[in-house]
Amino acid sequence: MSFNTEDGPGVHTDVPQQTTGFTFNHTMVRIVDPEASLAFYTKVFGMRLLRKVDMPEGEFTLYFLACTGNDDVPDDKDARAKYVNGREGVLELTHNWGTEKDPDAKYHNGNDKPQGYGHICFTVPDLQAACAWMDENGVAFKKRPEDGRMSHIAFVLDPDGYWIELVGRS
Repeated sequence: MSFNTEDGPGVHTDVPQQTTGFTFNHTMVRIVDPEASLAFYTKVFGMRLLRKVDMPEGEFTLYFLACTGNDDVPDDKDARAKYVNGREGVLELTHNWGTEKDPDAKYHNGNDKPQGYGHICFTVPDLQAACAWMDENGVAFKKRPEDGRMSHIAFVLDPDGYWIELVGRS
């Protein structure tokens, strides 16, 4: 017997046929400084910038990143767009032009009052090694594994103060 779903309030146990093929593709967060955020996610988390879309009429740029592993990412722009739109685990960073020059520019991290958005999460092969890597790169911690009762997770902060959970694979 294969696992289908756990039970919870409002859970529909039957998956509607109309949703066949749906894939959770990405989540978006707004960033103040694209240089800082792109450096952070590409170096500290090993993500690759897969697609950059400038929207001059709206004065913003979209950056799509993912951990690609050994994927053969297409060079062709159209094929790469299909690759990005068809995969899971994409992070979209949205930069509204000019925020990097505004000393007061800041986005709500979702965890301060009023709470809303919470965090993104990376599964890592070795939590202690990942935390050491974060320390080597000067990443700010919100919670280290040894803090509190949940020793199997850590939380770090990205350049905009968004929380990133680290969960060990083991």
